[in-house]
Amino acid sequence: MRLTSFTDFALRALMRLAGEPERIFATGEIAAEFGISRYHLAKVVCDLAGSGFITTQRGVRGGFCLARPPQSITLGEVVRALEGTSALVECFREDGGDCVLTPRCRLKARLAAAREAFMRELDATTLAECAYPTRPRSSSAA
Repeated sequence: MRLTSFTDFALRALMRLAGEPERIFATGEIAAEFGISRYHLAKVVCDLAGSGFITTQRGVRGGFCLARPPQSITLGEVVRALEGTSALVECFREDGGDCVLTPRCRLKARLAAAREAFMRELDATTLAECAYPTRPRSSSAA
């Protein structure tokens, strides 16, 4: 499976927040640290807030932080919230797609099983287990 870059950005941001769960982060800080467009990260932050994974705060001391402890957020729930009903292959679309192999295809069941195994693994993994550690502060020599 391939996750969208949107979900990839969201997971990176959440992993960073999980590394310091009590801290409020600025969008620009996370964007610079991971080389992500600030504009795209702002859209990700909006969706993460709307899904209840983070809380946001406006103003001079504004930013965002985790809304729940990282141990209570699974990667599976994040991926489901952000990827939605994105079809793995044509025949997985809600309307059945336009696959010429249907109804004799023997691949669909195997792909469905692989997708479920992928999501089971993500469901069994918490954000706390994937927390991105804080960068060590460099000490300046005098």
